[in-house]
Amino acid sequence: MLAKRRPSLAIIIASTGRPREILQWKDHLQRQTRLPDLFCIAVSGPDDLPVLDDWPLQCDVIISPKGLPIQRNAGLAHAIDRAEIVAFFDDDYVPSRTAVADIVALFHANDDLIAASGHLLLDGIGGAGLSYATALAAVDAYDRCPPPPVWVRAHPGGLYGCNMVYRSRAIGDVRFDEQLPLYGWLEDVDFGCALVGRGLIAYTNAFAGVHQGIKHGRTSGVKLGYSQVANPIHLWRKGTLRRTAMLRFIARHAAKNLARSWFPEPWIDRAGRLKGNVLALRDLLRGRLHPTNILDL
Repeated sequence: MLAKRRPSLAIIIASTGRPREILQWKDHLQRQTRLPDLFCIAVSGPDDLPVLDDWPLQCDVIISPKGLPIQRNAGLAHAIDRAEIVAFFDDDYVPSRTAVADIVALFHANDDLIAASGHLLLDGIGGAGLSYATALAAVDAYDRCPPPPVWVRAHPGGLYGCNMVYRSRAIGDVRFDEQLPLYGWLEDVDFGCALVGRGLIAYTNAFAGVHQGIKHGRTSGVKLGYSQVANPIHLWRKGTLRRTAMLRFIARHAAKNLARSWFPEPWIDRAGRLKGNVLALRDLLRGRLHPTNILDL
């Protein structure tokens, strides 16, 4: 009997204004026990890029209009027919040295698996963000330990956008919603939910890494606050988010912005986010709420 061929893997990094973080991926790739078969960087212009000399493999650069969903779609269009597995990582994600090999092994061993997010050793998104040195130290400590027993747990909704991997044949004609502009808040949830019913969507510890959660290069507080209301409603209207989930997203973030606006974290514009929440609710009452309105704020 012929052995089943291990699938090919493409990595897509969509990035704007973070050439330093893209350059970190040169080190990440050099540390991998297995290189991806395709590495694609989707940016909005040459200024987003570092020097791409002496990388361990070819970097395919895609220039597209600015916006996370648009850039991810540009990368996906380039990769979907070239690789059986497509991994989307944030530019500030730091993978373990076996992450690529682990992802390929996971999908090779689970034919019903169509999408997965891995184990985050640390996630700086909820705080001030993690330094590169802190992220590397956590990953190095993980790599020195024996791999843990693998678990795969079904998840009924979308995945975590900083590290999400999909089987190309299951994606089909689904694309990231370009009506969610700029940072595209909840575009990861929307994309994963659109694939429900096509196979197993899961969280797993089969591959691991650290999300630095750095703060530069992100959407302004007012625009993000508007998106915190407009985007969940948009997804509910199109049917990829349940009404209860939509209300929970809005209530949780609006309440947090209100409560912390008096004593905000230094790294978060709580007043701006709260203002964006209010502007979105005003537009909802006026019947003109839409995610793309942040382009005019």
